[in-house]
Amino acid sequence: MEKLQQLYEGKAKKVYATADENLYIVSYKDDATAFNGLKKGTIAGKGVINNRMSNMLMQMLEQHGVPTHFVRELSDRETLVKKVSIVPLEVIIRNISAGSFAKRYGVEEGIVFDAPTIEFSYKNDDLGDPLLNRYHALALKLATPEEIDTIERYAFKVNEVLKAYFLDLNITLVDFKLEFGRLPDGTIVLADEISPDTCRFWDKDTGEKLDKDRFRRDLGGVEDAYQEVMRRLTGKQGNRPTNRRE
Repeated sequence: MEKLQQLYEGKAKKVYATADENLYIVSYKDDATAFNGLKKGTIAGKGVINNRMSNMLMQMLEQHGVPTHFVRELSDRETLVKKVSIVPLEVIIRNISAGSFAKRYGVEEGIVFDAPTIEFSYKNDDLGDPLLNRYHALALKLATPEEIDTIERYAFKVNEVLKAYFLDLNITLVDFKLEFGRLPDGTIVLADEISPDTCRFWDKDTGEKLDKDRFRRDLGGVEDAYQEVMRRLTGKQGNRPTNRRE
């Protein structure tokens, strides 16, 4: 599948048109940003890891009834996906207090919640991705009531599946961000990526951070952390089919 014109470039990915108007190619970059772009850097090999990890996890989620934009992996950095219109809601699921949640509410990191929480933010860099609730999303016409219900249902299902999966890899899934899109017929599907860029992963035994927080907080060992998560995933997957065609 050939890349045509570039349609979009974000903080971590580029999106290209293809000869099929319903399919795009996503190319993952090594660029890293934090704090709404105020901090910038590079994480060597990040694009390859995030591409392959996202593809592995999305295929697994499809098997558990969560539809995604994934079509097939084209190369280490590029994936063919369905064309979607992104719903401008960032969906955050939290199992344990960390990051902005701990800071916002003045609690320590590491508090395990009795049940996972969900929150939405308005996907708008100019406004700093402000938090909003269901009623704000409806007032701004970001999504319909039915779409929000679907997004919430899928988000909690993703958490259920991934939490158990990563626990088996001796990794605690602390929290993560999801984005959803609409297919041309209006169907809601999981889009964007699932990676150490969008998830907080802690080693179950040591509590060591294995995600982008190492970049955000200047903890060092960023590349090693990403590679360690990928090593555990590929170790469990074994000789999986590549599902790759040029």
